[in-house]
Amino acid sequence: MGLDMTDTAKIKACVVGLGSMGLGIAGSLLRAGFDVSGCDVSADAMGRFSTLGGDTAQTPGAAANGVDVVISVVVNAMQTEAVLFGPDGAASQMASGGVILSCATMAPDAARAFEKKAQALGLMYLDAPISGGAVRAAAGEMTVMASGAPAAFDRARPVLSAIAAKVYELGDEAGTGAAFKIVNQLLAGVHIAAACEAMTFAAAMGLDLPRVYEVITASAGNSWMFENRVPHILDGDYAARSAVDIFTKDLGIVTDIGRALKFPTPVAAIAMQMFVMTAAAGMGRDDDASVARMLAGLSGLDLPGAKA
Repeated sequence: MGLDMTDTAKIKACVVGLGSMGLGIAGSLLRAGFDVSGCDVSADAMGRFSTLGGDTAQTPGAAANGVDVVISVVVNAMQTEAVLFGPDGAASQMASGGVILSCATMAPDAARAFEKKAQALGLMYLDAPISGGAVRAAAGEMTVMASGAPAAFDRARPVLSAIAAKVYELGDEAGTGAAFKIVNQLLAGVHIAAACEAMTFAAAMGLDLPRVYEVITASAGNSWMFENRVPHILDGDYAARSAVDIFTKDLGIVTDIGRALKFPTPVAAIAMQMFVMTAAAGMGRDDDASVARMLAGLSGLDLPGAKA
């Protein structure tokens, strides 16, 4: 008789990558009653997970020993391949018939290749990029843009219900979820760059920046990214929630796909260069709102909290 996937207490889950999003996912699963193990290269992240009540292990393989569902929440396709299929990888240690949720932003071709690798090991694979930020991850209210076999969705549904407010089932094979996510990242990167440009432009005109934020968030020029990232600028707080380097990667994927399709992505390309310039200025690991600091530095402007 197969595992009862409606009984969360009997489902063993593993989260590989316990950063801001992964830790939120792991915490949501623990609150929902899952048996959760986890692994991260950061000892601090592992400590935070232990404090929540999770079981830690030093390698993805050890963390995934006998588990039913592995959620990979790492940065890119290279890291995904390493933690799932590399030496001490999670996939080889999972329970037979288990399902992998791969959450990293990557090119669709990479997601399709990972699905084939998982299937060769007798596992199921969901191409399941996530959106919503650390706050929504911690609340179990993420958006998941997923594609994969119907059986994989069925097996993963209790986990998806615990970690997400919205789960979009976008197709029967990997790659489609990745493509939807990269459209999202095009918009997210452009909106962050635009928000940072708008706020430094306002500073150049001598405007009161908190007042600019108040007015724009009540006006047609607002965006989710403006509303979410501009408070970092106003507080002078550039501790990374989502790092600049994330968008040099993701917008790079956008432009690579556009080039392969012979489809122009001029706005995304300009935004990518703004993130690359910010990284080149030494802020690659800082919050992506640091694009504003880069622009302020070029313009000789002071932003709140610190000199540019």
